[in-house]
Amino acid sequence: MDFSFDALRRRPDLEGPDLPATDAADRLILDESAAARADVAAGGLVVIGDGYGALTLGSSAAGATGIRVHQDPLTGEQALAANAEEAGLQGTFTSLPLEGPLAGDARVVLVRLPRSLDALRDIAGLIAAHAAPDVVVFAGGRIKHMTPAMNDVLREFFGRVDVTHARQKSRVLVARGPHDGRDPSPTRMVQDGLVVCAYGGAFAGASVDIGTRFLLAHLPEPRDGEAIDLACGTGVVAAALATRHPSLRVYACDQSAVAVASARATAAANGVSDRVEVVRDDMLRSRADASSSFIALNPPFHVGAAVTEAIAPRMFAEAARVLRPGGELWTVWNSSLGYRPALERLVGSTRQVARNAKFTVTVSTRR
Repeated sequence: MDFSFDALRRRPDLEGPDLPATDAADRLILDESAAARADVAAGGLVVIGDGYGALTLGSSAAGATGIRVHQDPLTGEQALAANAEEAGLQGTFTSLPLEGPLAGDARVVLVRLPRSLDALRDIAGLIAAHAAPDVVVFAGGRIKHMTPAMNDVLREFFGRVDVTHARQKSRVLVARGPHDGRDPSPTRMVQDGLVVCAYGGAFAGASVDIGTRFLLAHLPEPRDGEAIDLACGTGVVAAALATRHPSLRVYACDQSAVAVASARATAAANGVSDRVEVVRDDMLRSRADASSSFIALNPPFHVGAAVTEAIAPRMFAEAARVLRPGGELWTVWNSSLGYRPALERLVGSTRQVARNAKFTVTVSTRR
């Protein structure tokens, strides 16, 4: 059937002229894998890291069915579902977590290479552990984001790794002969008296980034016995708050599947799983209006490889929706970003709590 890459959209993720929903790497992966995909029976194709549906829907339009898909961002899943509906390709794929059933007996796997080598190691190990012995993996990306170390990671789990010719500043690595597979497991480190757990690709890994450390140094005890850790990452803030305040209950959320898995592991490692609920959510969509009095936030400023200041204001507005009048949003941000006017406009009265050479901590009171 006819399928147009140009029709793909990123929504509900950020959209804009410099934020395409697909690129030349997607097309190259599909072209390099076309012959292999043509011979795969229903259920034999797996797609990992598909941005907004180009690989999945391109394969589906070519006749593939029963495709198993894993995308780390929840917004990627939502965009894929919406793009599939518009293309009339719904029902040809299933979204799954990065666990054994995703790769079980797979014959062909398409991968958009993650920038993190640890994330690639988790993906490659999982495929090698569960896919069919004759599986072929087509892992591609933009050359500017690829390194020779990616070949080395694939060779840890595959006997043969070939490199395709470059096209439109993109390249594909083709891996065969799986061996020594393993399921993903988190790295654990003790940081500032807290056990931090991180699966491959989680922001800052099993360390505590300096912005979060600065925020933690100034957070007070939340009122009402409840707090939210928005964009929780590995769950450091949630676990620290629950550890400091034994009666406190914390709702932690992130749209990243690897962040949620890491945060749950962090809460368990610190013995606070009974009081820390970790949810995969697009910001705070599952929370009711005016339902909280305390939110902590260290907002990201990347969408994939793109740096943008447009993410934080969306989070400020969402926090304002969920906060009760008089509720507080505690935010840490790189001082050069100058978020205070946006916080004043979207949340309410904002005062600086602390500032060092790089970061600013503010508290905004919901008007």
